[in-house]
Amino acid sequence: MKLRYKILNGFLILIGVAVVALGLVLSRDDACEPIPAAEGEGFSAIAYNCYGDASVLQLATLPKPVPAEGELLVRIHAAGVNPLDYHYMRGKPYIMRLSSGLGAPDQTRLGVDFSGTVEAVGAGVTRFQPGDEIFGGWTGAFGEYLAVPEDRSIAPKPDNVSFEEAATVPIAAVTALQALRDHGQLEPGQRVLINGASGGVGTFAVQIAKAMGGEVTGVCSTRNVEMVRSIGADHVIDYKQDDYTRLDARYDLIVDMVGNHSPAANVEMLEPGGTYVIVGGPKGNWIAPLVNPIKAAVLSPFVDEKIVTMLARLTPEDMVYLSELMADGKMKPVLDREFGLSEVPDAIRYSESQRARGKIVVTMD
Repeated sequence: MKLRYKILNGFLILIGVAVVALGLVLSRDDACEPIPAAEGEGFSAIAYNCYGDASVLQLATLPKPVPAEGELLVRIHAAGVNPLDYHYMRGKPYIMRLSSGLGAPDQTRLGVDFSGTVEAVGAGVTRFQPGDEIFGGWTGAFGEYLAVPEDRSIAPKPDNVSFEEAATVPIAAVTALQALRDHGQLEPGQRVLINGASGGVGTFAVQIAKAMGGEVTGVCSTRNVEMVRSIGADHVIDYKQDDYTRLDARYDLIVDMVGNHSPAANVEMLEPGGTYVIVGGPKGNWIAPLVNPIKAAVLSPFVDEKIVTMLARLTPEDMVYLSELMADGKMKPVLDREFGLSEVPDAIRYSESQRARGKIVVTMD
């Protein structure tokens, strides 16, 4: 065998060994341990110190936080449940453990979306004061108290919106907004298709697209057709009856939360110069969630249409925008089920079933 082939084979073997080693490191799960109760004044919260299914979640008594400089102490009234929660709980796809923690989570509290009342403020806080009703996103929402920097994604809760409704907004509605406005650049009169219109992101996307002046087509299952129509969709496609990639209609923008059709099939449904935004996709531990984004990246140079794979980023400005939409009656969260704090494991299981219509909410009362 020639020397160059020996070198190539050796290089490929090294890559293979490195990939296997990385896989073993990423997929290692440390043992679960009981979380000790706080001494002194404490509060109830959901915590976990190992990866796994919902059984790893513990209702723990943690030390009550004290707001530092620039922070708010928020008494949580309600928290929203998102797929992000079970991804962090399980540490899957495994690649996310490079940031969330190897073997066990670095952050032991769960939940992001919250609504509540400011109980105290730290030095230098100017935007809020005790008694203000707010909603926003910050890690640790599944608990009675949360210390949040005031410059993060927080906004006043509108008076016409309940704490339960406001708690479901941040991640899902910001994702919908950024998909439509920032990546889809939706303009009044354009035709937009929302694939997954009955889910958490989808129900917000339908309403935000209508508020932006779009002609909206929602795709959902039979049992959700009337609900999707009731929140403003101009047209509804029952995917159990029709495949939207086989119909004649064309769209200026497709926002895809499901990923059940290939990027190529979606691009075929676009008007010339249209945009296809990938928000979600199939679940999986390794590369399954990346299949459609990889296909999209390969396809993109060969088509005139724009293909975008997005990750949302919470911002204070977007939270204020969404607060104003709700205050004006142009967006109203769709609530499916309500759980108590001790029932968070059941709420996560229900979220993982992918059967929710709209949003799942956890209350602290």
